[in-house]
Amino acid sequence: MKLVPESSHFQDYLEELNVVNFSHPLIQQAVCELFHQGMPEMEKAKTAYEFVRDRIAHSWDIQSSRITCKASEVLYYREGICYAKANLLAALLRSQKIATDFCYYQRLRLFNSSDQGYCIHALNAVFLRAINRWIHLDARGNKQGIHAEFSLDQERLAFSVQPQWDEQDLPVIYTKPNPKTIATLRENTNALVMYQCHLPENL
Repeated sequence: MKLVPESSHFQDYLEELNVVNFSHPLIQQAVCELFHQGMPEMEKAKTAYEFVRDRIAHSWDIQSSRITCKASEVLYYREGICYAKANLLAALLRSQKIATDFCYYQRLRLFNSSDQGYCIHALNAVFLRAINRWIHLDARGNKQGIHAEFSLDQERLAFSVQPQWDEQDLPVIYTKPNPKTIATLRENTNALVMYQCHLPENL
């Protein structure tokens, strides 16, 4: 799929936001631990991606009721759903002046069953100068049946869209998290109930 930038201004994909708060001391500490001087951009992108994918637990996978939203919260508690993990990955990469956006799957089936509802799934894309294009990165977290990887050739994401079930991979890459996803994190109090019953289905 050809990705379509929401903005033609590259700087918009580097902006610090309330939930992408890369100036926070916790984020800056992680930056110092993950990256070193002279580290190539592509290696930084892969390192940050694998850190968020593997070291930050998905709330549903660990059956945690805690909800995190801001990148610094996600890092502090080391957990969050895909919306929150996307905020952290964006914060780490934007801190390194690597353009990072927010992408969405619309009406993705929860638990692989339309009977149990649909949701919006969030992931990121980064612009890598070495290859002069955007690539998707899905840091949801791997487990049995889900195996996402950093890949420049063929996308290896957490989920594959099934159009016959009215699932959609949206081509637009956004400069900011979708307001519905952030509102969901801020308005709920239990991550497990939120994940089962209150995730938005459409942008």
